[in-house]
Amino acid sequence: MTTKHHWLDDGRLHLGAGIENTFVPQAGAGERPIDEYELTEHYERWHDDLALAQSVGAEFLRWGIPWHRVSPAPGTWDWSWTDRVMARFGEVGVRPVVDLLHYGTPLWLDDQFLHPDFPQHVADFATRAAERYADVATDWTPVNEPMIHALFSGEYGYWPPYRRGAAGLVAVSTALARGFVETQRGIAEVQPDAAFVHVDASLRYVGDIDAPEHRSEAQRFSEQAFLVEDLVTGSVGSDHPLAPLLAGHGVGDEQLAWFAERAVVPDIMGVNYYPRHSTEVFEAGVHHRGGFADPRPTRDDGAEGLTEMLRLYAERYGAPVMVTETCVTGSTAERLEWLDASIDAVQRVRAAGVDVVGYTWWPLFDMIEWTYRHSTEPPMAHRLAMGLYDLVEEPTGLARRRNAVAERFAGHARALRDIDRGADSLDSVRRA
Repeated sequence: MTTKHHWLDDGRLHLGAGIENTFVPQAGAGERPIDEYELTEHYERWHDDLALAQSVGAEFLRWGIPWHRVSPAPGTWDWSWTDRVMARFGEVGVRPVVDLLHYGTPLWLDDQFLHPDFPQHVADFATRAAERYADVATDWTPVNEPMIHALFSGEYGYWPPYRRGAAGLVAVSTALARGFVETQRGIAEVQPDAAFVHVDASLRYVGDIDAPEHRSEAQRFSEQAFLVEDLVTGSVGSDHPLAPLLAGHGVGDEQLAWFAERAVVPDIMGVNYYPRHSTEVFEAGVHHRGGFADPRPTRDDGAEGLTEMLRLYAERYGAPVMVTETCVTGSTAERLEWLDASIDAVQRVRAAGVDVVGYTWWPLFDMIEWTYRHSTEPPMAHRLAMGLYDLVEEPTGLARRRNAVAERFAGHARALRDIDRGADSLDSVRRA
């Protein structure tokens, strides 16, 4: 695969961060909308937030455009806030890797992903963004974690359009995949030098996966973790393990041919991995539906799990890979331990020949947990201690307080920019 940008082909590992940008603006009975930019006051503090990324040595920042605000009504566009943020990216010299769909659609789009014109609407939004910001942004993520979209919106019925079961999963997965394809193809037409960072969640299943009551379900889950990416890359044919599931819910040869003929591929395959959440455990004799309502237990497989997922995605899609999200939610000491261990694991994987081009600590500052949506407590009651900066309530609003994880991250960033320091860089950072 021919790379397009210097940060893909200079042989270095690049460190970056992300700002949580989940948007679910729709709210039904007993629900509150989720807009992480509003909940964390990023709409007001964007100017300083981007400087925070620069101050810790982040070379790139995963950051999303709020489609529901940019397009408040059909055919209406308001780019005023986004214009200011994009200009600020240029000022601070941090490279934006732009999320275009990090959950959520505009309020006017009935049935959300299942609206018959969703693929055209999301591609129109994305193409307009690429045209408008070509001087600053050339790295795009068409859909962040499409399989989490599909599970929450299609199988679990937690998020709009609130579908459930296998039929909902297939419907939302294929709709997202169509929008994904149209988005990438549309951007590529207006911005030929664009690079595409596909991003999905690591979904690992371990334990009693061969128990009779779990065998078929565990096999399906393991395969469907890749379903949207397999569709958009044209990899789903009649011999695909999920072809019977798709066919059983109305996805025929004609639709699969559409994806094969219009296949889009990643320039970078992004892997989101959280050691305490990415590995679910099947227990013999125990059934869990999965998700928030009835979760399976999880197991922390640490760096071993991260290494496995990077290798798996690199081999499956034949592209350079990047850790696009990772962290642990916990004390500063726990975060420091995982930062060191995960960067060390990435360096070992690179030394073994896997082309890992980037590492993203997620998020730059703490986020508000999605449980806020079904709660009546104030946002900070749902704060997740994850960031390089702690969110702290002050009379003037939510301050960002730099913590020891930010200092350690900055040390890693300095070491990694010095290519000649080689394999001693991690130990030198720890000593510092």
